[in-house]
Amino acid sequence: MTSYAQTAETQTTEILSSARIILPEFNEFAIQFGNFGIRWYALAYIAGLLIGFYLLKREANKADSVMTSVALDSLLNYVLIGIIAGGRLGYVLFYNASYFLSHPLDIFKIWQGGMSFHGGLIGVTLAMMLLARRHKIPVLAISDRVSMVLPIGLFLGRIANFINGELWGRITDVPWAMVFPHSDGAPRHPSQLYEAGLEGLVLGLVMIMGYRKGWLAYQGRLTAIMLIGYGASRYVIEFAREPDAHLGILFGVITMGQILCLPMLAGGLYLIMRERRR
Repeated sequence: MTSYAQTAETQTTEILSSARIILPEFNEFAIQFGNFGIRWYALAYIAGLLIGFYLLKREANKADSVMTSVALDSLLNYVLIGIIAGGRLGYVLFYNASYFLSHPLDIFKIWQGGMSFHGGLIGVTLAMMLLARRHKIPVLAISDRVSMVLPIGLFLGRIANFINGELWGRITDVPWAMVFPHSDGAPRHPSQLYEAGLEGLVLGLVMIMGYRKGWLAYQGRLTAIMLIGYGASRYVIEFAREPDAHLGILFGVITMGQILCLPMLAGGLYLIMRERRR
């Protein structure tokens, strides 16, 4: 049976000459001070959190808002911890558990990369549950507001992935195929841009429309849209995204990213059915 690696090597040989775009190597720092600075991915995290916080602050100032300004101030800290801790531990457990069992101290080296969106989602969910209990606010009311601004961070994060030349797509011969720096030189899907478009722009526009239609009044609706929208987008884009080299395509049919999207889709459908019963 031909392995995924062998198939990829054959494809590379056949279509290497078809690449149209050579992606230049960008500076790893968005803002640099000598040998130190703020990397693109860190800047995406910071910008996503601050823009989201600003928008939620405006919503919290409305007379009929469930979230108070005091609760929102706490939310920023809770979410930040949830993203970093959950994202890192999710990557450790879902994508490279055997390595980190042998090198446990490397878990803390987050500057070397390795964050999982699904792990971050779990971390943020736990953070929202703690916040809801502390401030006596329905957890779905909090998650709806976080879901409303989440596409901003998703968009910026995927653009940062693209600039860093990481998490690229599978080998392809489409006219917009790109050769990424520090790769094997094969033309690949710019899957980071696909994700930025679907998970960021499209899902963001849906959230704007939902907010303007007053969907915040229906607790759980925006959360359901986020779960289904991201889960479906990521599941489809995984067919164009290069699987992790040490995992490949599991069981020959599915990637780890697609497996982790299934609970999101199930959770979103559950919330929709729950609302319909109400």
